[in-house]
Amino acid sequence: MVANRGEIAIRVFRACTELGIRTVAIYSEQDTGQMHRQKADEAYLIGRGLAPVQAYLHIPDIIKVAKENNVDAVHPGYGFLSERADFAQACQDAGVRFIGPSPEVVRKMGDKVEARAIAIAAGVPVVPGTDAPITSLHEAHEFSNTYGFPIIFKAAYGGGGRGMRVVHSYEELEENYTRAYSEALAAFGNGALFVEKFIEKPRHIEVQILGDQYGNILHLYERDCSIQRRHQKVVEIAPAAHLDPQLRTRLTSDSVKLAKQVGYENAGTVEFLVDRHGKHYFIEVNSRLQVEHTVTEEITDVDLVHAQIHVAEGRSLPDLGLRQENIRINGCAIQCRVTTEDPARSFQPDTGRIEVFRSGEGMGIRLDNASAFQGAIISPHYDSLLVKVIAHGKDHPTAATKMSRALAEFRVRGVKVRNTPGTALGRPHGQEAGRPEAALAVPTGPRSPALVCVPPLACVPSSHLGGPSQTRQTSIEVSPTILL
Repeated sequence: MVANRGEIAIRVFRACTELGIRTVAIYSEQDTGQMHRQKADEAYLIGRGLAPVQAYLHIPDIIKVAKENNVDAVHPGYGFLSERADFAQACQDAGVRFIGPSPEVVRKMGDKVEARAIAIAAGVPVVPGTDAPITSLHEAHEFSNTYGFPIIFKAAYGGGGRGMRVVHSYEELEENYTRAYSEALAAFGNGALFVEKFIEKPRHIEVQILGDQYGNILHLYERDCSIQRRHQKVVEIAPAAHLDPQLRTRLTSDSVKLAKQVGYENAGTVEFLVDRHGKHYFIEVNSRLQVEHTVTEEITDVDLVHAQIHVAEGRSLPDLGLRQENIRINGCAIQCRVTTEDPARSFQPDTGRIEVFRSGEGMGIRLDNASAFQGAIISPHYDSLLVKVIAHGKDHPTAATKMSRALAEFRVRGVKVRNTPGTALGRPHGQEAGRPEAALAVPTGPRSPALVCVPPLACVPSSHLGGPSQTRQTSIEVSPTILL
């Protein structure tokens, strides 16, 4: 059973079908007509009478469906309950395998303060910061006196950019402390914050790890997720372009060290910031499958969902033919996200019925989607992701060219759509993302503004890609590769 919806549920169902495993979907009242329900062998309603998101967070209903239908394993996908230790524990208590780390590891990795302490114990460098959540503005003032500005407040018990505020001076300290606390409290039910030294214009590099219950841990190299907007990743590239080989070795080695320190099992991602001097700093572990796992699969030829399922069955990585010396990088892969967002309304999610849908396909292009088809109803209740487009080529310029061509082939009418611009695939350090000259907006009616593309060939320059700040504020503000 997949305790999730949309494209990630379908991704897992397909892997299960390939392995000869029957599948079970769950769906909310608002998702009655969604495609993930159709892709499973069985499907059951959950959260009757609950709000759309709350339905997928209602652990008792999900466990009830699992027990009543003899489900023997639950995959959490990403988002929703995927990093909730209480859900992993509830599955375990019900005699259902949780396809992910143990509840205790999920808990440790979900607590940023504890995860930071584990990284320090493993000898992994961390950004200078408080060892525990701060309890007063005075503590933040003392930290800034010691380390200087800029500093950043972060929610201790959540992510996604909420409860995150950058402070550049004493004058900004009180206001940003209050706002960060309020945001964290509203989003996660706990306003606890910790403070770090703010690293300006870093690269955001993450390493894919995989472990089994026998203590075997390996890495599947890195992804560059530096192109972000509103604290969210929008373009992911594997491997990271122009990454110093010695730095790559340090990043992967530290990821494996940290995973071994905590006894990590199943798939996960260790995230780092890399400053302009090539120094790397641990920021967090995502104890689940990532949205961007696709690019790692493309360059390593390892099906991560198959591996997750086999590890949960008790098989070892060597039994699966997964040994570190056998993991090789094959070419380059890029993922872009096509989303239903309205550029005229500051990229707010758009809803409605898709009247026309034609996708970009061809050699080297992979599409992961759930609602991308003519007649699909785009709901206001969930994430605005329409389809993930993954391009794979022998090198970065080849993958970027394929991506640019594929995005230019998309035709979507009925909802407003944004995708990441081709220029962002290879943006020089310091260049502003989302330049207006990259696209020409031509209105074609009240419901169908057109974005006419002139997709450039995108390849990484000799200088490394410019990264976002720790607040993930790099903007992708135009859509040069979609015709509506």
